Amino acid sequence: MSTTSSPAALPAHTPRALATGTGFALAAGLMWGLVFVAPLLLPEYPAALLACGRYLAFGLIALPLGWLDRARLAELTRADWVEALKLAAIGNLLYYLCLAAAIQRAGAPLPTMLIGTLPLVIAVCANLRDHARDGWLPWGRLAAPLVLIAAGIACVNHAEWQRFAAEAGGESVDLWRYASGAALALVAVACWTWYPLRNADWLRGHPSRSPATWSTAQGLATLPLAAIGYAAFWAYTAWQGGPVAATMPLGPRPLEFLALVLTIALFASWLGTLCWNAASQRLPTSLVGQLIVFETLAALAYGLALRGQWPSPWIALGIALLVAGVVMGVRLKPVRRSAAPTRD
Repeated sequence: MSTTSSPAALPAHTPRALATGTGFALAAGLMWGLVFVAPLLLPEYPAALLACGRYLAFGLIALPLGWLDRARLAELTRADWVEALKLAAIGNLLYYLCLAAAIQRAGAPLPTMLIGTLPLVIAVCANLRDHARDGWLPWGRLAAPLVLIAAGIACVNHAEWQRFAAEAGGESVDLWRYASGAALALVAVACWTWYPLRNADWLRGHPSRSPATWSTAQGLATLPLAAIGYAAFWAYTAWQGGPVAATMPLGPRPLEFLALVLTIALFASWLGTLCWNAASQRLPTSLVGQLIVFETLAALAYGLALRGQWPSPWIALGIALLVAGVVMGVRLKPVRRSAAPTRD
């Protein structure tokens, strides 16, 4: 016969912390949704130029913010800056490079579908690796919101795939281009599964640190990486020649490019990261991972607005399922896992 003691609820996550953390995650999602429309607004711009331009602007915005916050930045250790550099390289540059390239190569539906699985992937990974710190969300209770989120994502992407097929007009699809877009989207999923888990590790390990300071530190760490990438792309296009080289350094639509990268750098990169850091300090990693669904909803809303369309019935159903899953997930309370069962 096996016996287990009943789980005890964790006291750390108060209703106020849950509400505030969810609000910060919502704000981050609304701003991060902007990054999905940038490759569609500037389709003639290579993904590398969009990614490096966005994060070069982010780093430049972080410079005056870093000067104002220099006292707290000086408290960061060398190990902290190395961690910020890793987060910047993988969670910022590599992620957006792969996402932008995936959208341009495979169209919006497939990358949106794969990125939309992030709440599921992060919640499962966090529940496996962080239960000792954040508490355990029993799989039986976690299953229902995850299924709702998955069903919502499936409905939305079913509608998007139908539209994509209709626009193709029966013409054959470039399978290599489509497959490479899918592969790039999967790399983006891997990058952004790693990033929030690793970022939360640092934030939860440094509760006295300001999320704004850590956001600025990541911007400063991104600056040299983006500058090197931008210079390397410029040199490569100059060597290759062609229409892109003739329009460098700002591309064929310089004013639109500058306005777009500065807007995304300010709102999606710096302010969005600040809000996400604030949410990560207040919420269990398994829960905050699910709240990335706000990014999917925002990207969907912006995409529909860009097309001038109202949601189709499938998309409306998907949105309802997504929201229901998030609300159900937010209400879950982590518990301490009891000691391993003993056998008589």
